[in-house]
Amino acid sequence: MDFMSTVKGSLLDGFYPAGWDMAKIDACCEKGVAREDFWNEGFNPVACDSLAEFDTFMGHEIALQIKETRDAGRKLAIILPVGPMGMYKWAVYFLKEWNVDCKHVYTFNMDEWADAEGNTLPNTNPASFEYSMKEAFFDKLGALTVPPEQRNFATKTNLPTYPGKIAALKAEGAKLVLVYGIGRMCHIAFWEPMCGGEYDTVEEWKKQPYRLGMKLHPLTIEQNAITSFKSRTTLVPCTANTIGPGLFLQADYAIGGADGALNRGMGWQGMSFLTTLHYGPDKWITSTFIPTLPGRLFYLKELAGPLVAECN
Repeated sequence: MDFMSTVKGSLLDGFYPAGWDMAKIDACCEKGVAREDFWNEGFNPVACDSLAEFDTFMGHEIALQIKETRDAGRKLAIILPVGPMGMYKWAVYFLKEWNVDCKHVYTFNMDEWADAEGNTLPNTNPASFEYSMKEAFFDKLGALTVPPEQRNFATKTNLPTYPGKIAALKAEGAKLVLVYGIGRMCHIAFWEPMCGGEYDTVEEWKKQPYRLGMKLHPLTIEQNAITSFKSRTTLVPCTANTIGPGLFLQADYAIGGADGALNRGMGWQGMSFLTTLHYGPDKWITSTFIPTLPGRLFYLKELAGPLVAECN
């Protein structure tokens, strides 16, 4: 007796995206981190024993991309998330230790809370991603920080300029790096899986650069209630502005994080992490395209399984 044998006629019948093969997702949960043929040769999952190690490794990887592009005399366009966040403390630490300034860096925050029309929270609101980035990263870099005019946030007026700005930077030889987390619904940024049903082909889906006022899946709302709003669902907006695959799949290198363990054996991200690794690229499950990009995906060991029942 399991989900597949009891879902028909239940309150979850039709709740998950129509394109999800739940039996195939379940099979992914048994595979650990074994390599798949569809993975990019340069894609590598990196196990972490603890959250402290995870934060340090991710922060080092971000700082290293900034340092290497500076040393090469090359501009860096970097797409940044708000979550995971502990990595920014360590990125700041390494950049200060190495005395690396960020004048060559252009940042693009991948998403932002918004209403259905794309209007965003004021940047003075602690829940806004712009506020969080300033507190965790930009302000802490001090004199080494990214120039304010080179920071981009996903507002109603600025998000539509992302494709042109990134294209211009790449035309100048800039490296495009994607930093990401994986959502409970396997989204990257807030590009939700339901979008898979809106496009006839994968090629058409891949071209979509952004969306204002993306409707978020209920499990995305609950994930953020747990991880960012101390369980208070009533504070979580139901829509957001977000980049799409037309931008994040252009990345020359990707730095990912899966840290969704909650302690005492509990977690919310194991299935999403293993589905990302093993399902195979599918427009109904956004994160399944991640292994096709070169880069490192840092993860807490317990997320690799075995994902078995354990009452807490």
